[in-house]
Amino acid sequence: MSPFLARLAAIWIAACLLFTGQALTAPQQADAADPGYLMTHFVGEGETGQQLYFSHSTDGLRWKDLNGGGMTLRSTVGTRGVRDPALVRSPGGDKYWIIATDLCIDCGQSWDDAINRGSRNLVVWESTDLVNWSAPRLLNVAGAIPDGRNAWAPEAIWNPATNDYVLYWATNVPLNGKTKHRIYYAHTTDFRTITTPKIYIDRPGTQELIDTQIVEMPAGVGSHRYVRASGDGQLTLEGSNSILGTWTRLGDLSGIGLTGSQVEGPMWLKFRDRNEWALYLDQYASGRGYMPVTTTNPSASGTYRLPASGSYDMGGNKKRHGSILTLTAAEESRVLTRWADTPAKRLQSFNFQDRYVRHADLDVRIDPNVSPADDARFRPRPGLAGSGTVSFESVNFPGYFLRHSNYDFQLVRNDGTAQFAADATFRQVAGLADATWSSFQSYNHPDRYIRHYAYQLRLDPITTATARGDATFRATN
Repeated sequence: MSPFLARLAAIWIAACLLFTGQALTAPQQADAADPGYLMTHFVGEGETGQQLYFSHSTDGLRWKDLNGGGMTLRSTVGTRGVRDPALVRSPGGDKYWIIATDLCIDCGQSWDDAINRGSRNLVVWESTDLVNWSAPRLLNVAGAIPDGRNAWAPEAIWNPATNDYVLYWATNVPLNGKTKHRIYYAHTTDFRTITTPKIYIDRPGTQELIDTQIVEMPAGVGSHRYVRASGDGQLTLEGSNSILGTWTRLGDLSGIGLTGSQVEGPMWLKFRDRNEWALYLDQYASGRGYMPVTTTNPSASGTYRLPASGSYDMGGNKKRHGSILTLTAAEESRVLTRWADTPAKRLQSFNFQDRYVRHADLDVRIDPNVSPADDARFRPRPGLAGSGTVSFESVNFPGYFLRHSNYDFQLVRNDGTAQFAADATFRQVAGLADATWSSFQSYNHPDRYIRHYAYQLRLDPITTATARGDATFRATN
């Protein structure tokens, strides 16, 4: 079928579903447009590596880091670090959640702490458009599990049989004489409240089980409606016709030389233009991050193939345990616009040229020798209000902007209001002390400019030569 006829058929199917009152499922929404793929993942260790990063692909095999390779969301709750994010779309396509492990190794927490005395919470973000995200919140999922010691690697899938999400994750717990990780599940509709957790998957004896992800099969492919991949010493494949029903072991990936001692974090992708799947696996043992293995039948372990050399490109950042969402054209446009690769800049003071604008505990001032360096780095975004304007988004606190309030400056999370947008928007003009530099005029108080006074950033009218020097900056790398 030609691309034009395929597109026409997809639109016709979507129209028929709408006229019959039947809701479009998430996969149908993506198929009815011209989608790409969005991956959310973490990249490594430390306070910045264990945050959320986004990557985009047009073919599901070659990935580009979004936001200039910088983080896109940062946890400010719990351990203040996140791993293993899962990106969830509602059946109607009008809401999205990211759920992630509340874990920050080597940020005051060791692996022993995380395994035996870890957070029992997940970190949750919520959005209606994939670009404007709520502040992170904690969801206690393991607190109701007797002696549950952590909550790792969450996933969620819509269950039409119960009209809610099955939320599942791993918890280390002593049970029946064995202390190990098992997969638990609960029901939720909003990722704010959950039902009492129950055991979902357990392996015999002392065998640990941590990472599981489920993919739904289209009709006519394979022997089961659902296939799940789990890390349990092997990369085990199981099939079922019901998310909460009986699962049958289908095999593992040892036939292509992959076991749980080498790879973890299975992550499914269905290619949008053909009946072929990639199962991405995190090569944690060698420290190389994700690679794809491909199959035309996820139910048949013997059909999986290792990637040919040069057949995929994971981009600049190492990509670790995450999830992939197939995008509609509208979603893709929003995501690529919001997380454009805007180079980060520092704002250098004209009259104290060893000092740069920086945030410290969300207050804003000018300092020399800023550490960490990213406290003084901002992405000049198109202004949140007005045309031809600029807003300054923090590099290491994405979603937070320089904003004035009562003529003082702070670094504040964008709450989406018109007032915030106006307070965080400026016009870049020729420098008041040197026209080869720049000054920044307030959008909603045009008689005032960004200036420093006693090294603190303020919004003031400028009437003296000293003030003109204080209000003049250079955007530099």
